[in-house]
Amino acid sequence: MADSSGPLGFDHRLSFDDAKIWSSGSLKTVEIGSALLVLGGAVYEGNDSRLGKTFWKSFDAMVLGDVSAAVAKKIFRRQRPSDGNDPNAFFNSSSDTSFPSGEVTHITAIITPFILEYQNDTPAVWLLAALPAYVGAGKLKTQAHWQTDILAGLALGAGAGYLASRRDNAWSAQVLPNGFSVGYSKKF
Repeated sequence: MADSSGPLGFDHRLSFDDAKIWSSGSLKTVEIGSALLVLGGAVYEGNDSRLGKTFWKSFDAMVLGDVSAAVAKKIFRRQRPSDGNDPNAFFNSSSDTSFPSGEVTHITAIITPFILEYQNDTPAVWLLAALPAYVGAGKLKTQAHWQTDILAGLALGAGAGYLASRRDNAWSAQVLPNGFSVGYSKKF
């Protein structure tokens, strides 16, 4: 059904654009780089500083968001725009994994604890919101996702980030030996 418009009435396939800035490789660099930055920052800072706690909460949010998106993809099995022009094509083949956008969930989950922690002290932290916007636009341009996939990824990532940021201490830091209280920066 080429005239279908998805669950919210505005999904449509964009013209394909895989230029350098929108390429899958560029988007993958943001995804992997952000994960490495969060893990590296958490290990370097430990869990005894405000920044370290935020890194660990961001790590928790990333894991929660990534797992939640993977489960949702298995449930909803939505066809990607590149595989057809029907935004209503849910519950199809197990190889259909468009809903929600895992990449947008991933980056939104990572930035949300930082925004929530530092928004009053450093309002410029809101500039981090450009990352999910960039990743979402890239996924639309490469026909990997529908618009509602991106919105669902934003909501799922923000929810994971919010849940992780509300805890006093990160789950992941608590399960490590001694709560990973001393980071690499403090050991020497």
